[in-house]
Amino acid sequence: MNFPKIPLAQWVDHLVDWITSTFDPVFNAITGFIDGLLDNLVTLLGMGPSIVLILIITLIALYTSRWGVAIFTLIGLLLIDNLGYWDSTVDTIALVLSSVVLTILIGIPLGIWASQNDTARRIITPILDFMQTMPAFVYLIPSILFFGIGVVPGILASVIFAVPPTIRLTNLGIREVPKDLIEASEAFGSTTGQKLLKVQLPLAAPTILAGVNQSIMLALSMVVIASLVGAPGLGAEVYRAVTQIKVGEGFEAGLSIVIIAIILDRISQNLRKPLFGNIINKKIVYSVLAGVLIVAYAATAIAQAKPDQTSSKNVGDQVNYEITGIDPGAGLMKSTEKAMKDYGLNKDWTLKEGSAAAMTAELKKAYEKKEPIIVTGWTPHWMFSKYDLKYLKDPKGSYGKGESIHTLTKKGFKQENPGANKILDQFYWKPSDMEEVMVDVQDGAKPENAAAKWVKSHKQQVSKWTKGAQKGNGKEVSLVYVAWESEIASTNVAAKVLEQQGYKVKLQQVEAGPMFAGVADGSADAMVAAWLPTTHKDYYNKYKGKFEDLGPNLKGTKLGLTVPKYMPIDSIEDLKK
Repeated sequence: MNFPKIPLAQWVDHLVDWITSTFDPVFNAITGFIDGLLDNLVTLLGMGPSIVLILIITLIALYTSRWGVAIFTLIGLLLIDNLGYWDSTVDTIALVLSSVVLTILIGIPLGIWASQNDTARRIITPILDFMQTMPAFVYLIPSILFFGIGVVPGILASVIFAVPPTIRLTNLGIREVPKDLIEASEAFGSTTGQKLLKVQLPLAAPTILAGVNQSIMLALSMVVIASLVGAPGLGAEVYRAVTQIKVGEGFEAGLSIVIIAIILDRISQNLRKPLFGNIINKKIVYSVLAGVLIVAYAATAIAQAKPDQTSSKNVGDQVNYEITGIDPGAGLMKSTEKAMKDYGLNKDWTLKEGSAAAMTAELKKAYEKKEPIIVTGWTPHWMFSKYDLKYLKDPKGSYGKGESIHTLTKKGFKQENPGANKILDQFYWKPSDMEEVMVDVQDGAKPENAAAKWVKSHKQQVSKWTKGAQKGNGKEVSLVYVAWESEIASTNVAAKVLEQQGYKVKLQQVEAGPMFAGVADGSADAMVAAWLPTTHKDYYNKYKGKFEDLGPNLKGTKLGLTVPKYMPIDSIEDLKK
């Protein structure tokens, strides 16, 4: 069927652009509120020695649950502290608690409304189905555009993902209250509000708390996904371990998440009927705990309050002393950390982790509003074609000289598939060629279509790559690449050329660490995405000798700190002023 494709993606993009521009003040207010909420909570939880918070959580576990749970809590939290993940754990607990508070504030009222109104239930139910079946990653895309990178989009994505159980089980719990009890309350002249507060909610409490418990677990499951947009905590540690193939560190961070999950699960399950509730009234305990928390939080918020410095002429004040980075553990991030140390910025400035996509989304948002922003940049990249940007001068040479992008193949690939090896060996182009493909992709073209367009319009250059190479005759070639715009462009172009020569090409998108590991262990044939000598230095050295380096397929790359040209700074040294 040759029906034209419905431009759904374009409609959604236009809708998001309209929402972003129209409700920007609202999003800024929400961002400021949640940022402040979390910053103060992290400060409060991290105040004093770690043993203080460990003992408090252990006492809560002891009051609500069995002795075994309390002992597990104490040993588990001490283990996390010993492994060096305590600060990340505090960030994670703060993120989950903030998400759960918002989930309760949204979920329980909506659940009550759905239980009291059949029309509302019929409207809310399919929305909840959509929220629970839509991949959680999708929520991060508009969240970045609305709220920038950092913890806010992570929290809001967690709320969207975690709120359905609270709504569903609140509705279910209230609707399952026996009808004879409802009729009895009505016979005694109860109003709707009295019936809800005195009969329905108390009887539905176990079901509602079960929904809250599920929401806590779902919010905790989002911590790794939220790290893709810069949310701190144990999720970022797991993500960093994945990208660098550090099995041990990944296990440690993952174990820490499991420990926190078990503790929160056991405590939340027993809040309604605590083990020692008969000895010390739970209302007294919870009231005292809430009162202390509120007073301590208010004191922390007052102490942490800072004047608005966005109008300051100091560039650090304007950007909140933050540099927007990419994937944790990436070579560019390590070079940026070195530069911050070299220029004396490591004490006052923060390098925000996230992903390349999150970084460009943050840049887009700031550039359109002519706001100051500092990002980690590299060329070739489409953002230099779309935006008027400049590199900050690096007089100390922290970022080194320009890099090259190399082609690597597995051991024995030349003998196994000489034709494909020859094409990959002869594959070489310029940054301007790569940017041509990248811009088309950024403008909405599918990578394979943008690659096909470039190959078709550069036949003479392509003929140099295929000169003397055998035809493929259906032989399979697997290429791996990391999801950077530059590598998406180069890998798809290489794949398109190989396909034209009769090869069956399989593309696999992975993180940087798995990309090198795949070629080294032979599960992938080749890559055209190794940035050397800096960006992928660690991976290259780790697997050196387990692959063949065919040399550069592109020269003239550059790394550094990048700002819009409307910003009145020219050097990294200007950031110290």
